[in-house]
Parts: sequence; structure tokens; C-alpha cells
Amino acid sequence: MSGMFADWAAAQLGVVGARLGARLGGGNSNVTQLVEHEGGTLVMRRPPDNAISASAANGVRREHRMLAALAGRAAVPAALGFCDDATVIGQPFLLVERVDGVSITTELPAAYPRDAATLRTLGEQLVDGIAAVHALDPAAIGLEVPAGASAFLDKQIERWLAARAAESVRPLPQLHALGGWLRERLPRARAVRVVHGDFHLDNTLFRRDRPQLAAIIDWELATVGDPLADLGLMLAFWGPRQVESPGFDFVQQVTRQGVAAPTREALAERWSRATGIAIESLDYYVVFALWRLAAIVEGAWVLHARGLVDSDYSRRLERDVPALLEEAAVIARLG
Repeated sequence: MSGMFADWAAAQLGVVGARLGARLGGGNSNVTQLVEHEGGTLVMRRPPDNAISASAANGVRREHRMLAALAGRAAVPAALGFCDDATVIGQPFLLVERVDGVSITTELPAAYPRDAATLRTLGEQLVDGIAAVHALDPAAIGLEVPAGASAFLDKQIERWLAARAAESVRPLPQLHALGGWLRERLPRARAVRVVHGDFHLDNTLFRRDRPQLAAIIDWELATVGDPLADLGLMLAFWGPRQVESPGFDFVQQVTRQGVAAPTREALAERWSRATGIAIESLDYYVVFALWRLAAIVEGAWVLHARGLVDSDYSRRLERDVPALLEEAAVIARLG
């Protein structure tokens, strides 16, 4: 299939000698893989290995659509081409520009000062980057606005409560209690904007030489809905966590290493000023983010418990999911 891919890249993009290189990441969602060619390198986004269902193309197709709409308007990689012909490499795929940058999780890049000013800049860059997305009118940039987009929260709550009720391998009373809490406190006014769907420091690239946002990446979960869902998830992983041993404790350790980071409230106010969107209850969206993440990834624990998946990631979910729910419950003051 390498010859077919090279032919496709030459015909569609004018790229000569394209060949698949090393995998750069992936496994739980779309795979990120290097593409080498005579003029340099690109990046491929494709479904996980062995994803052969008819819906396998949905994530990469959605990512292509979002990146194309946001081009020149936000810090995103340029979408170069989408292919849904499975005969080319065996799966649908998207090619994007390769952005030179680093994903920050457990430590700062060597060139960054280890001080409060660096963390403040990181937080402000994150907020400003996603605010540029949230300030856009989806219809004005060519995106379809679903009829029920303003009910994004309602639909997510019902979807994940139903999913976990349908597939359950252990009791998670906090999942259901928090679902009820979220139902009862739905915000009255909700904006409708592009939603990344998994926005946090891990899903961005920063410059290697200084704390400046280079790109927001991994758009396969993007949709049109309530943009505060993105802000809630970013802030759920920002700064001091609410429990001693939080779920996914490796995410954004850099903001919890003894140097004072900007508060959630300060970053939320900056986002609100940039977007013009009022925040009725920041705690609500942080609880929603932690709860939704727990409900989604519990699906991977179900697969693990049934012997269908076995990885370091899936094994960690035995404690990560309850820990996420515990943190959400603490913020919601449940129990």
C-alpha cells in the first residue's frame, strides 16, 4: 500500500516520494504518524489500529472539517488533505502540516524558566488560544450548527448516563449522583460555539524556545455546542487539584510543582473578557468536565474488565475513574 499512498499524495498534494514514518502518538483516539517526503515532513491523523467499522472515518473527517474552518482564524495545524478511500492505506486519513513544538505534561521544556511568570504565560496562552476559537460564530465560518446545539450539556449528560447504565462492570454511585446534580443545575444561558471536546495543555503544542502557543491539536472530538465545556476541562486539570491522589494525576503536573500558577478564576475571567461570554457557574463546568471524562473513559475500563483490552492506560482506569468522580464530588460538595 505504500505505493498507493505515494501516488495519492503526489496526485492530490503534489508531494513527491511520500512514505509513512514513525508513529508520534495515539492509541486511545486517532493515531498521529509522521509522513516523510522529498521536501520535508507532514503528519498523518488516522483511526486507531484495527478500527474497521463504518464509522472509523468520522473522527478524521470531523477533524479535517474543523481545521479547514479554523484555518487563519486560530492556532491550528493546516489541513492539507483528507482521504476516505480505504484502499490507499487500509483506513481513512488526514494529512496536516507538521508544527514544530512540544507537548507539555510532566515537565517544562529545558529553555523555559521555572518560575511563576512562565506558568502565568502558559495559562494565558492556553486561554487566549481557545478563546480565539470560541469567539467565532460557527455559521460564519461555514460550519453547520445542529438544531440542538444549545442543548449540548443536556445531551451529554443523558448520553453518558445511558452509556454507563447499558455497560457496567462495577458500582459507581458517584457517577449517577453527579449526573443528577448536573441535571438539576443546568445553566440558564448557554452560548453555541465550536467546542474542541478534549482541550487541555496536553493537546497543544508550545514553542521549544519560549512559552508561546504553537498549535491546538487533536480535533477529532470537536463539535458545535457549549464552549464552557472546553474551559471547564482545561481548568479541571489546572493548578492545585481537589483530592490528594487525583485521577490522571500525570496530566499537567507542571502547574502543581510548588510554583504559584494563575488561579482558575483569573483564567476564567480572562476567557470571558476575550469571548464576551458570561460564566454563570465555573464550578459547574469543572464538575461537568471531570464527570464526563470519567463516564467516557469508564468505557475503556469495561473493555479491560472483559478481557478485550490490556494496556497501562486501561489498567490505570481502575483507580483513575473513581478518583475523577471523587474530585468532581468534592467540588460539587456532594457527600
